Amino acid sequence: FEALAEAMYKMTSAIMKFAPYGVFALIIPVVAVNGPKVLLPLLKVIVVVYLGCILHAALIYSGTLKIFANYSPIKFFKTVAPASIFAFTTASSSSTLPLTMKSAEDMGVPKSIASFVIPLGATINMDGTALYQGVCAFFIAQVYGLDLTIGQQLTVILTATLASIGTAGVPGAGLVMLTMVLQSVGLPLEGLALIAGIDRVLDMARTSLNITGDAACAVIVAATEKELIVDAPNEKEITA
Repeated sequence: FEALAEAMYKMTSAIMKFAPYGVFALIIPVVAVNGPKVLLPLLKVIVVVYLGCILHAALIYSGTLKIFANYSPIKFFKTVAPASIFAFTTASSSSTLPLTMKSAEDMGVPKSIASFVIPLGATINMDGTALYQGVCAFFIAQVYGLDLTIGQQLTVILTATLASIGTAGVPGAGLVMLTMVLQSVGLPLEGLALIAGIDRVLDMARTSLNITGDAACAVIVAATEKELIVDAPNEKEITA
């Protein structure tokens, strides 16, 4: 078993080393057909995804924390910041899991709830991934000059939500699941070559939003179960 695991690790490492060359080869025909101008809107995609993640955290998470848990959003974001920053740099919800659980416990979530809600959230609670997939699908449709009907737009929203639930908490997994969203409305899969070039930048933002959502859910669940310790001492406060 150990030999098999080591062989798989070596194979995965080799594939990841050649991935940039593969992305370059994929994007060449797209640029050749559509011209270099097709690369300029990529900056807009990055801005839209980052802005969407910020607004989602500031509005949705702050609102639900205040309404369902009566918890201060400012205190929440300050406490979860280390985990969010770590997720931003690693682009992996699974790697950030211990930090996310510690942040939740610092906010007064009992370990019994945090150890159940957060690992489950790292698997199925992918708000950032769903947002990313929706934006990328609409971007690809615009690049190829395809107008999506209202029904197709709703299909993108539904498929992106469902696809995000099955996305693994590792870097680049959202790009693979994006193929399902594109196929659901008949968008060309060749458009993935454009997204692949900036996927790592987008992955950082969506992963940070994902683990922030996991922590928010843990606080809300603890509050609804009346087990949230509102005045839980922060580790920094204890050391001070």
